[in-house]
Amino acid sequence: MRLLGRQAECEELDRLLSEVRAGQSHALVLRGEAGVGKTELLAYLAERAEGFSIARAVGIESEMELAYSGLHQLCLPMLNLLERLPPGQHDALTTVFGLGDGPPPGRFLVGVATLSLFAEMAERRPLACIVDDGQWLDQASAQVFGFVARRLLAERVALVGAARTVIGDGVLAGLPELSVGPLSEVDARALLLEHLIGPLDATVCDQIVAESHGNPLALLEFPRSWSATDLAGGFGLPESHPVSARIEDGFSRRLRQLPPDTQLLVLAATAEPLGDPSLLHSAAKTLEIDMQAVDPAVDAGLLTVGQRVEFSHPLVRSSAYRSAATQDRHRVHRALAEATNPDHDPDRRAWHRARATSGPDEEVAAELERSAARAQARGGVAAAAAFLQRATELTEDPTRRSERAVAAAEASFRAGAFEAALKLATTAEAGPIDGFQHARLSLLRGDVALVLGYGGDDAPALLLQAAKHLETWDLDLARQALLTAYGAAFAASYLGQRTVFLEICQAIEDLPSPAEEPGAIALFLEGMARTHTSGRAAAMPVLKRAAGAIAALPREDVLSWGWMAPAVYHVTWDPEGSSAIYERQVQIVREAGALAELPVFASSLALDRVWNGDLAGAALLVAETDAVAAATGSQLPPFAGLRLAATRGREAEASPLIKSVIEQATGRGQGLAVRVAQWSAATLYNGLSRYEEAMAAARQVTADDIDPYPHMWALSELVEAAVRSGEPELARSAAERLTELTVPAGTDWALATDARARALLLDDVAADDLYREAIERFGRTPLRPELARAYLLRGEWLRREGRRVDARDQLRTAYEMFSAVSMEAFAERARRELKATGEKVRKRSPETSEVLTPQEEQIARLAREGYSNPEIGAQLFISARTVEWHLRKVFTKLGISSRRQLRTALPEGDRLSAGP
Repeated sequence: MRLLGRQAECEELDRLLSEVRAGQSHALVLRGEAGVGKTELLAYLAERAEGFSIARAVGIESEMELAYSGLHQLCLPMLNLLERLPPGQHDALTTVFGLGDGPPPGRFLVGVATLSLFAEMAERRPLACIVDDGQWLDQASAQVFGFVARRLLAERVALVGAARTVIGDGVLAGLPELSVGPLSEVDARALLLEHLIGPLDATVCDQIVAESHGNPLALLEFPRSWSATDLAGGFGLPESHPVSARIEDGFSRRLRQLPPDTQLLVLAATAEPLGDPSLLHSAAKTLEIDMQAVDPAVDAGLLTVGQRVEFSHPLVRSSAYRSAATQDRHRVHRALAEATNPDHDPDRRAWHRARATSGPDEEVAAELERSAARAQARGGVAAAAAFLQRATELTEDPTRRSERAVAAAEASFRAGAFEAALKLATTAEAGPIDGFQHARLSLLRGDVALVLGYGGDDAPALLLQAAKHLETWDLDLARQALLTAYGAAFAASYLGQRTVFLEICQAIEDLPSPAEEPGAIALFLEGMARTHTSGRAAAMPVLKRAAGAIAALPREDVLSWGWMAPAVYHVTWDPEGSSAIYERQVQIVREAGALAELPVFASSLALDRVWNGDLAGAALLVAETDAVAAATGSQLPPFAGLRLAATRGREAEASPLIKSVIEQATGRGQGLAVRVAQWSAATLYNGLSRYEEAMAAARQVTADDIDPYPHMWALSELVEAAVRSGEPELARSAAERLTELTVPAGTDWALATDARARALLLDDVAADDLYREAIERFGRTPLRPELARAYLLRGEWLRREGRRVDARDQLRTAYEMFSAVSMEAFAERARRELKATGEKVRKRSPETSEVLTPQEEQIARLAREGYSNPEIGAQLFISARTVEWHLRKVFTKLGISSRRQLRTALPEGDRLSAGP
């Protein structure tokens, strides 16, 4: 079929189907007002999708609180393929669909599993996933659909959704869109006349066309809703108001013309979202209505009853439900509750019972509470919050009502409904609550402040207050609150949080000692707090104990607070320990499918790769972090990107990024991001030999030692920049502060950093001894860029001492090491020094990383290491077919034809050599 006035839209859908058949996936969202023809375009798509498997879902307003209900609809035709998914992904979908028990999976693991399921389905024939009324999708399903749509590439999948403008603008945002606008006046008139039965006054025709505003459904409904006399004379035309409301009014009038029993059955069908005819039959018996009573609605073209109950248009459903009397809604929900099997679907039964109840009802409230626990176990946090909120509303006893309101507030926070959480907290506080509940609500308010204003002023103080309240009731929970408070204050450090930061550290030290051997959290808190209250030397023994405990941190702790844990390895100057913990944490997060947390951990691992000189590996992780952050909506500052750009020394890339981060992070109160940007500026300008600019940036970072790092690393940059800028007193002061931070740790990283800084202050033989010590100690660490910088500084010193031959060896080593990983600014600095000694420097050939995109290089390296396409896909959260598609491009770019040839085309050595 061709739709009148929709030639361009139909051609777009035809083109989409053609490209999917050819192997290129597509996602598209049709946006337009209610009744503009989105549903008809989806029907056109389904009709034209010859040879496709079709999966459908419809968002239903009354089901918005039930997590994954829309996804379940869409996946029903594919459930027989669940066994083909990797175990973790299989378990995620069976858990959220209620087909099995298991720990609640992360939202984005469900997304990865859905992507794999779609890809598996599309292996046999192309797949068209059609989602109508997207504005009514439950939040969990909408997020999964958006995630999958952004990662579709070569799976032969079309994911096409429709959503209303205004109320649906935020649904599936950021995906390709096709705006469905009104019909032209010519097409609108033709559509009206084509479906008109009987005469129509010409003036009335003009008025209908004008008032419809080109809305096709409005044009079709006007003739059905008014009598011939009305249409002939124009007496029945509605006053001007929104088109969607007029359409719903038209459907409501048609529904009111049906017999009462028919209206009640239609209402029951609107309240039963699965479209199960047997359930509708059972409800009809409970209502004491013959199922044949639905026939007048079928004859009127409002719905069909076959293998499924389907409405002719989504607005029929919404208008039938909204226009129904409250007592009738209660009757049909009560009937549906009785018709729903309590063993197979207890939660939907509880939801129907709740909607059938107008006043307090303890029995229903208790059932909702049990449903909330089950929903939570399936990962349906939003559903759990909805159940608990309704249970609160149905609770009469003030004490019990407050208890449920506290639980509902906490569940709403976990679901991301922060305003609802705060309202429920106020509800709880309006009734009788005990001290522990009050403390939990204080913690909730602090958590909300942290999430809504990362690094802002309110969260640390609120969390500190909550911790003090909790100390009386639950020491473990108090430690959790202080841990979060410490993280919040650390994130905001340097921008107005010094006082509260020190108060948090003091509160940590004032906590009673654990009755048993302290765990990782207690040791971490004690050690980090002591660095501020007592100094690095006093904190070092506890910090090293904490490092041992954190090395084997359980999975749950990694996911909840593991992003802070590696700090102990930094303040103890332990590069091997930090690399090991970062690698382990990223593996845990990947295996858990925790994409919401992955950007934080992958970014930290990328920072570690920069320290170790694996800039190519860091770039891959930065690219992955950016892609996952875009899919999940993460607002993580680009910490790794800053350090990578600065270490590479590409000013055109690094300077705008540094400036942008400083401006944005200052406005948001994100002090840590500001300090990392300034530290990166110091590194960049030292590499470019612009020492006064490096000194200015480093002085800003080191002006306050409130954070454990990066000020300690910026001190090293400050010593170098100040010496080169002719500021010996500033350099000496910075070196003394650095010694206080390095010597207590006693590691090669710490002592090498100290020796290199002190060597810069000297101009005699003692300087050479310190440079040699720095080179020797850095050589025993994986920190190859730091080793290269030690060679560079010693070479520069030797040249200035007139020892040109000795200087060449040092500078040549530094140049080769910098060039090997494209540390361009430092390499150019070393080249200039070499040239000053009379050395001729050969140019480096382009690296493989300049040929392949970051994702292509990541896939190629994993394939080189022997991972299969499904294994690579599982690690990178893409399908095996997409991996294959990327590998074909890699083979073409590298001029090879098999995976075996990757070993020669893609060198094994990713890191800097240690030099002579």
